[in-house]
Amino acid sequence: MDTADRLATEARWLTLTREILPAAASARRWPVQADHCFQRIFLDNACEGVWYDRISLRPAYAHADRVILDQALALAEAALAGEADLADLNRRSLAWRRQRKARSAQSQLPI
Repeated sequence: MDTADRLATEARWLTLTREILPAAASARRWPVQADHCFQRIFLDNACEGVWYDRISLRPAYAHADRVILDQALALAEAALAGEADLADLNRRSLAWRRQRKARSAQSQLPI
């Protein structure tokens, strides 16, 4: 992805997740309304797990590789078009996060 294409993709990502999707959330009865929740949902699903296990720097969208960013953006576009179930994507994201938290808690148990 050349620099101009990357900047355009990031700009679309920010417009969708910070403006368009939050504005549509109430009317569509989506389970989230905050911009960071939309970003979490789409990035987690693009990563097939908690995004910060695959993207070490923040902001995540700026440091995601092309495949992850393109997949996250495609999911956001699909949710906006009614072609992806945002509630289901959210449930998957939250399940991955619960699993990660449980693994982390287990690893901190005294021996």
